Amino acid sequence: MGSKRVPEVRFRGFSGEWKKYQLGDLSKIRRGASPRPIQDPKWFDDKSDVGWLRISDVTEQNGLIHFVEQHISKEGQRKTLVLNEPHLILSIAATVGKPVINYIKTGIHDGFIVFLEPSFSIEFMFQWLEMFRPQWQKYGQPGSQVNINSELVRVQQISLPSLDEQEVISDFFKQLDEIIAFQQQELDTLKQTKKGFLQKMFPKEGESIPEIRFPRFSGEWEERNFFDNINSVIDFRGRTPKKLGLDWSKSGYLALSALNVKNGYIDLNVDAYYGDEELYNKWMGDKKLKQGQVLFTTEAPMGNVAQVPDDKGYILSQRTIAFDVDDAKITNDFLSILLRSPIVINELYSMSSGGTAKGVSQKSLSKLKIVVPKSLEEQIQIGNFFKQLHRTIVLYEQELDILKQTKKAFLQKMFV
Repeated sequence: MGSKRVPEVRFRGFSGEWKKYQLGDLSKIRRGASPRPIQDPKWFDDKSDVGWLRISDVTEQNGLIHFVEQHISKEGQRKTLVLNEPHLILSIAATVGKPVINYIKTGIHDGFIVFLEPSFSIEFMFQWLEMFRPQWQKYGQPGSQVNINSELVRVQQISLPSLDEQEVISDFFKQLDEIIAFQQQELDTLKQTKKGFLQKMFPKEGESIPEIRFPRFSGEWEERNFFDNINSVIDFRGRTPKKLGLDWSKSGYLALSALNVKNGYIDLNVDAYYGDEELYNKWMGDKKLKQGQVLFTTEAPMGNVAQVPDDKGYILSQRTIAFDVDDAKITNDFLSILLRSPIVINELYSMSSGGTAKGVSQKSLSKLKIVVPKSLEEQIQIGNFFKQLHRTIVLYEQELDILKQTKKAFLQKMFV
């Protein structure tokens, strides 16, 4: 629509151009204040009815503040800005440019600015600031932390419709946010459910029977040395294409490494390396990976587990190994879950080496003890159960991502 200040998508009944303002024309903008030194306990009081808003509260509640963990004392209240009613706030430090609506009585940290006496719908402006958030990056210097202040916010230009149209738009996004929040809650519940099953469907340390078990199965699980279940470890650490007289290509066979082997899936969105037919054959030789084989990252990060997704062919690369299991003793699906069970994870970390970047060697893995059902049928049931649970989680994640992308598209099209 040319240079006219009209959104691409608009509700019926509204027309005409939006009016141009500076944010400072629409509200008094004031920075919060923090008592110093902030670590002094005299500023805080758990019995106080005045909260203390921190960026961690913003992150946990996605900018809609209904509760806070800390509360500020009467002495601390004299050193800060106390809000007694809902206000729109903007973070200007740490998580820069994150809009916040605060619904509770609370003191405001100096890492925020507050829009006082606004002549706009705060719910509308919350959504506009969400849409505009990436633009604050232009105020940062290359290689430095982004810094915005009250004056930069005051002079920021914005186009606004009437208050009636603002309310209709904000109601639309409020409903969309509620759907997204519900989907996120469902996903979080599923992940917690999986975590609980991982704890209860594998025996605890020193025990040989799990707390939860499928019907028809009984008797103790069997303790084994980890490598008693493995025919061989497929490992190409230290290998590079140049040693083979070749180089990576732009397409072909994907290299699986600690960069893209995540817990339960292969992340195709990270920097990927590919090998052509010649590199693939020279690199993998007679150790080509098969669908379902378990992948394990040995360091940076240590302990991520996934399975080879199909038989298209993959190059096993840096800091990642694969297991060729003894099919008569253990299944791939069960092994992939066993390696993510709390008792095995704790054991792996206890035998790992290194500082921040923990790592585990094959020598260490040879000392690993595992407890396994004697029955392959029980292993299959456990593997299938967690595989289905994982698929459900992935489905919820995809649906949540679609909702977020939908909101992002509407933000772009419904604001000027």
